[in-house]
Amino acid sequence: MKPRASVSTEKEGTVSDDDQPPTRSASTQSLRISVRNITARPAPYIHRDIDPRFDRTKIRQRPPRESRRVRVFRRAHYPMVTDAEWTDWRWQSRNRIKNLAQLENLLELSADERRAIVDGGSMLPLGITPYYVSLLDPTNPNNALRRTVIPVTGEFLRSPGEADDPLSEDGHSPVPGLVHRYPDRVLFLALDFCTTYCRYCTRSRVVGHGELAPSDARLEAMFDYIRKTPAIRDVLISGGDPLALADDKLDYILGRLREIPHVEFIRIGTKMPAVLPQRITPSLVRVLRKHHPIWMSVHYLHPDECTIEAFNACARLADAGIPIGSQTVLLKGVNDDVDTMKELMQRLLLMRVRPYYLYQCDPISGSAHFRTSIQTGLDIIEGLRGHTTGYGVPTYVVDAPGGGGKIPLQPRYVVGRDGDDLILRNYEGNSYRYPDPAGAVATETA
Repeated sequence: MKPRASVSTEKEGTVSDDDQPPTRSASTQSLRISVRNITARPAPYIHRDIDPRFDRTKIRQRPPRESRRVRVFRRAHYPMVTDAEWTDWRWQSRNRIKNLAQLENLLELSADERRAIVDGGSMLPLGITPYYVSLLDPTNPNNALRRTVIPVTGEFLRSPGEADDPLSEDGHSPVPGLVHRYPDRVLFLALDFCTTYCRYCTRSRVVGHGELAPSDARLEAMFDYIRKTPAIRDVLISGGDPLALADDKLDYILGRLREIPHVEFIRIGTKMPAVLPQRITPSLVRVLRKHHPIWMSVHYLHPDECTIEAFNACARLADAGIPIGSQTVLLKGVNDDVDTMKELMQRLLLMRVRPYYLYQCDPISGSAHFRTSIQTGLDIIEGLRGHTTGYGVPTYVVDAPGGGGKIPLQPRYVVGRDGDDLILRNYEGNSYRYPDPAGAVATETA
């Protein structure tokens, strides 16, 4: 049986689901934001999904609204769903695929995937938006994106060095949901809900289990700590996914943070432009613009996520003056080769997204099947540097277990010293001398 559409009769910004992100109280439901409407300017787009008749030389030609792959998937599995429903982020959230029966209607599951779903128990829940399922290969369990959202039994295995909280976030949490590891910034966990759950999630110990509800009492405790700690100038709102909150709730959080004089910089960490680009609505953008400067840290893993829908979502954010940086996790069998990573970085730049971090996968419990060697990451950076624009080369980091913070890693470009000269290696492997008579860089630091 094919999934059927549900008709929404709810108020703006709510999601009818037992783990829905809550809105603000009824007293604020009538809140209206008096900010001028924003219309995204059509922008050039280059993508393999695009109709070949699209003239790339006409830079003001409007790109298609829907990817070909998504369109085919909808016709096969959601023929009764209207365009208005499919493009409604609340419909997508209400109709997430959350169990074996739903998934078997859409994909040919392997025995290992089926067993992992049945035996998952209290693990990270299964949850995928219909839109994101449309990007998966329905028959190949080794498909890159499919590996990131469909459970496998490798999640049940705990390897040496793994931990439920490898970054010691709980140990750096002065109040529930707030992580204060670096002197001038905090991680603000607004909620633990995501519309799509990534199987390699660093916070799988809490995400999806209802432990971090965005209650007024918990939020107030976090606001109070920030207010009383003047060293904090930078707040990263994360979760869960903060864009799973209704517009008015997000507006409330941003407004409260902007009331604190020493908070200068606000970032939002989200995967919505990749898993649910329909969430980036004109209404949301109006809320964000009220609280500038706002920066967005998005999460893209693979070129297949760079769809027409994702492009349009990022264009709407960029046209609203919101700088966008991408944080990519290095994952075995997903993006652990130079060609895939280069294509991803180049596509992101076309979407006006600046590659920011390439993360070594954190050693969470049950992550061995995702983690590559450190050398793999270094080889990828070396394969990017000099072979594509510097804007497309992210910083490769290990988030040190135990709460040590991000440690950047680079290939060996300093070969050593010869007298007063520093010997350097370029991207082609050629050596060059740089006069550095007073330099302190020694061979052992190379």
